[in-house]
Amino acid sequence: MATKLKTVYVCSECGYVSPKWNGQCPSCGEWNTLNEEIERPAEKQAKGSYHSDGDFKAVRLNEIGEHQEHRYDTGSNELNRVLGGGLVKGSLVLLSGDPGIGKSTILLQTTEFLGKNNTILYVSGEESPHQLKMRAARLGVSTENLLVLCKTDAEGVAEYIRAEKPGIVIVDSIQTMSIEGMNSLPGSVAQVRECANVFMRLSKSLNIPIILVGHVNKDGNIAGPKVLEHIVDCVLYFEGEKNLSYRILRAVKNRFGSTNEIGVFEMKDKGLMEVPNPSKALIEGKPVNVPGSCIACVMEGSRPILAEVQGLVCQTNFGNPRRTANGFDYNRVAMLIAVLEKRAGYFMGTSDIYVNVAGGLKIDETASDLPAVLSIISSLKNENLRDDCIAFGEIGLAGEIRSVGFAEMRVREALRLGMKKCIIPRRNLDEIDPSLKSQIVIVGVTNIRRAYEEATK
Repeated sequence: MATKLKTVYVCSECGYVSPKWNGQCPSCGEWNTLNEEIERPAEKQAKGSYHSDGDFKAVRLNEIGEHQEHRYDTGSNELNRVLGGGLVKGSLVLLSGDPGIGKSTILLQTTEFLGKNNTILYVSGEESPHQLKMRAARLGVSTENLLVLCKTDAEGVAEYIRAEKPGIVIVDSIQTMSIEGMNSLPGSVAQVRECANVFMRLSKSLNIPIILVGHVNKDGNIAGPKVLEHIVDCVLYFEGEKNLSYRILRAVKNRFGSTNEIGVFEMKDKGLMEVPNPSKALIEGKPVNVPGSCIACVMEGSRPILAEVQGLVCQTNFGNPRRTANGFDYNRVAMLIAVLEKRAGYFMGTSDIYVNVAGGLKIDETASDLPAVLSIISSLKNENLRDDCIAFGEIGLAGEIRSVGFAEMRVREALRLGMKKCIIPRRNLDEIDPSLKSQIVIVGVTNIRRAYEEATK
């Protein structure tokens, strides 16, 4: 007699299993995250998903020998920076982003450099070999060490990797992979979790790096269970507007490096090109003598980047004024507007206010408070700010300008790009090298009104 299959509901965020559907997960409290799955009988567990070699002997930490980590140079300085210096041998990397952002493009481009000394297996579940060939020809990829396997069976792919032992493996994408012994569809929570486990054990046992491409859902989060991000060693995220040419590659998780680094790329006809000087690219189109524009200097990891923060204030046509932020935290904008009204005396209760970061960059550092405020005041009063001036500083609820980190690095970046004046928090003045003060005008301020006066001089 055939075993009756049982339906369960699994939370995509925490993995909680419930016998019935609930709007809210009882474990983590998230809404609409319970997905229907077919519970597998014990005899139908996927082969290779879990295994044991029978050796459970623990080893003392002091007895484990040290060895230098081996990293593969990807041929892209920006990608190497985000990875922490290169692709670590035996690591499992997850690359995600919106559709059409350039995930497959950058991976196929890197195979041209990596293929000089390594055999690369490109597993595609979304494209045919002819489609990959056409895209490789457009990107100028012609390495002889690139193998293409267009299959979606995760266990079959794993057996092929064990037999051929390529140097590097790329799986595009993990949502298309499936295990035959499971009754759920490809892309479901169970399939993504089990397939990721297969490739994780494969990368550790064979000591080869495996890169997984991951889709995102409508909310911008990585599709599939949250455990997918816990399994992998590194999570990279491509962000940027598809109608803009610039792309930001950011590390969300990295066991072998910093998560604060970013890589900047530009999408062109022949693929993604590195932007070695993102500051110059982001402020290149800045308008001259136009109110509501101020240059900020933000830190992305160890890299200072200049970005243009724009503000627009206009009379509203509705009862409730509108507040919009693009590339800037909306709640932060609302707080800064409240500080301007309460502490600085600028009334904007009947005005629509728009804040935008040019170039598609997303800023989440508090040092961008001061340039955002200056651009809003400039638009409100319809007065121009200096085009060769930058500003950075955090603004508190009392209207004070508080100090930020890496002040000297920000000033040096402004000097390198030809800026003539820096408006910084007064407490940061002591950190600046005296030799810099003879090359660029550095003004320390403690309140918003003084900062605006200096920005218009």
